[in-house]
Amino acid sequence: MFQKIQKMYREAKEYAGEISAKAAAFAFALQAGTPAKAQSTAGDYSAGTTALSTVADEIVKYVPIMVKLCYAIAGVVAIVGAISVYIAMNNEEQDVKKKIMLIVGACLFLIAAARALPMFFGIDI
Repeated sequence: MFQKIQKMYREAKEYAGEISAKAAAFAFALQAGTPAKAQSTAGDYSAGTTALSTVADEIVKYVPIMVKLCYAIAGVVAIVGAISVYIAMNNEEQDVKKKIMLIVGACLFLIAAARALPMFFGIDI
């Protein structure tokens, strides 16, 4: 039994040694290619500037849709929450106040998020 454990230990140690050697070789390969890539594109930022302006234009298109979506989700949460509170009140449950506060908090958060989203991106709706 002891010999089997020693054999398994040796195999595990050899396997760990192979992994660390492979990891070191991989890290060296990554480091070796980095300076060449960094110097080949130095000073040319036109592609990045164009991409950022395109993304900014696309975000402006989607913000009004997201604001309306937040309002719609808040409305659905309010309706479902009102039904849940009504059922809890009819069943005389003890944690009705807790349910009311959770629903009101969720709706206020969604409304505040809908109001803050355009401000975050600097968009006037």
